[in-house]
Amino acid sequence: MCHGLRASAFRSPTAGDSSVREGHASPYSRAVGFEKVSGDAYGRFMGRYAEPLAPLFADLAGVQAGVRAGHRVLDVGCGPGALTAVLADRVGADAVSAIDPAPPFVAAIRERLPGVDVRQGRAEDLPYDDASFAAALAQLVVHFMTDPLAGLREMRRVTRPGGVVAACVWDHGSGRGPLTPFWGTVGQLWPQVHGESFDAGAREGHLVRILQDAGLRDVEQSELTVRVCYGSFEEWWTPYTAGVGPAGEWLTGLEPERREQLRSACAHRLPDGPFEVTATAWAVVGRV
Repeated sequence: MCHGLRASAFRSPTAGDSSVREGHASPYSRAVGFEKVSGDAYGRFMGRYAEPLAPLFADLAGVQAGVRAGHRVLDVGCGPGALTAVLADRVGADAVSAIDPAPPFVAAIRERLPGVDVRQGRAEDLPYDDASFAAALAQLVVHFMTDPLAGLREMRRVTRPGGVVAACVWDHGSGRGPLTPFWGTVGQLWPQVHGESFDAGAREGHLVRILQDAGLRDVEQSELTVRVCYGSFEEWWTPYTAGVGPAGEWLTGLEPERREQLRSACAHRLPDGPFEVTATAWAVVGRV
């Protein structure tokens, strides 16, 4: 049986904290590469949250089974395919396109979903014609784009008039993301480290502004919440050691003694037995 764990109990630094670097909250972009991350490693780390989030996000974007002929949907920054699989199940693999800059993720989807049109590429330069899709979705990727505004503008360009552009990002800013137990503990040990609290879209209203700046209309914000159960502390900790994303990269870059210091601190703060992490994402939908 899992016992609930409120991520907010381990809040990362906020805008009012003296440890926050001047100007850190301003930029839209924080490019992070996943070129050396396997689909399996991502799945054990963030996939545990992305998988249950995907159907909620597809519901919000209005992608349901029985899509009309000729209506295609696009998964931007698809990763190893958590959202892509849901879209393919609902509208058919031949009506789904997916794109990601990381070769291991592209290979993982091609093996998992052979009927999907999967391409390697960047959100800021989508290789599709104007008005090609009825909907373009970006799950947990806007904050990893080199230029989120350019990426959302490209998503608008390839979506037909009246179509949907949707994006979601974990609420790192309020300490409700799945990585808050990790970054919150890091912040207590090393207050100068800011985690992902100020990434693009990670604060209330920020995704709304990005979509509006990208030219989308009727933009609405929602919250999506998932819960993930861990059988033990080691089950929670081990995926961080694979170097996935900013948290994994930061951890693997630590000297061994500091890495062990962080591990011990996290083990002290997290339950010994089974526990559940609740994670909430900001999600927005706009119209072309």
